[in-house]
Amino acid sequence: MKQHLSLILLTFSLTFCKQATYDPIAEIGQDVAVLASDSLQGREVGTPGEKMAADYIVSEFKAARLQPKGTDGFYQSFFVKDADNPHAQPSSEGGENGITGYNVIGMIDNPSDEMVIIGAHYDHLGMGDFSSLHRGEKEVHNGADDNASGVAAMLHLARVLSERELNRDVLFIGMSGEEKGLWGSNYFTKNPTIDLTRVNFMINMDMVGRLDEAKGLAVNGTGTSPIWNWLLDEVNSDSLKLIKSESGVGPSDHTSFYLQDIPVLHFFTGQHEDYHKPGDDAEKINEEGILKVVSYIQRIVELMDDDEKITFTKTKDESDNPRFTVTLGVVPDYMYDGEGMRIDGVSEDKPAIKAGIQKGDIVVQLGDSTVTDMMSYMRALSTFSKGDHTTVIIERAGEKISFDIEF
Repeated sequence: MKQHLSLILLTFSLTFCKQATYDPIAEIGQDVAVLASDSLQGREVGTPGEKMAADYIVSEFKAARLQPKGTDGFYQSFFVKDADNPHAQPSSEGGENGITGYNVIGMIDNPSDEMVIIGAHYDHLGMGDFSSLHRGEKEVHNGADDNASGVAAMLHLARVLSERELNRDVLFIGMSGEEKGLWGSNYFTKNPTIDLTRVNFMINMDMVGRLDEAKGLAVNGTGTSPIWNWLLDEVNSDSLKLIKSESGVGPSDHTSFYLQDIPVLHFFTGQHEDYHKPGDDAEKINEEGILKVVSYIQRIVELMDDDEKITFTKTKDESDNPRFTVTLGVVPDYMYDGEGMRIDGVSEDKPAIKAGIQKGDIVVQLGDSTVTDMMSYMRALSTFSKGDHTTVIIERAGEKISFDIEF
């Protein structure tokens, strides 16, 4: 580990220097630039780039005076034997034929026995694995937004909250293997290095680097505790446009904690055309936006510090998510809170683009089903099979247009 840390500090010492006084925008920018550098080769779990990223996070945890809470100092290793299996489970066993990854865990030790967890995954796709949306020659997928942005947000909170007089402990976790199937968070919640019954709630930051105030800030997991909706509005002193979603289950690490009956919130500034592509680079990150998001989260943590432990609730759609055998070939706009399902991108050689459906179109009907939101769209899509023909009605510039498609 030490050799990786030495390498990364050497690589960036000529470009960045620590400020005499803490400059949050500069530090956030530095964290993103380091983690999203070509030198880390996309931080794929099990690679030297992942270990270098882990070492960097450890160095920043130490600088913020966090206590190590891994199984080996700040590190908690996990091993996945059948790495190509989408249902593979991480374990503590080692071996040559598999992948070893690392969670990075540090804690601010405060007087209370209760705890808050703040986490972000730091791994990405390396040179482009099975989930890459890039077509062509292999390139480094730096993952500046996904998820160097969330790690930078976590490190900022570690620095700031270590200077506050809080009652509850604050545990910070940099998780790896998220892109492969929530490996790191799955392993931690089943092999915790702390007592999970002490945890009040968990906050996950995954893709918080492209804040566009016109589109807003998505907050998932609002149904996992009765207090969340009131609290989220109460601390919104920056008048952020909040797009709330109740489910505690989603494609990020908060899911692992929710499944352990822990209230969760997942913060997300939206998908974009660089998602899972080589173009997700540091120069496209909105550092001021990250600071606004983490300042909002900081207010949540501080306001809840003196209150009683919050109540956990299960969310209604956790076991009712539709299952699909076909795809329309569109990327939904997860930040859209109007009527229908707005399209944020269309994939090549799929039914939507073949029919003439475009980015920005709003799906209002799929077959016989009216589409009012994301869930109604997914339910409608789940009724079709390969080879089926149907009609899609979209809104474009205020006009309704009908398209015939074949799955």
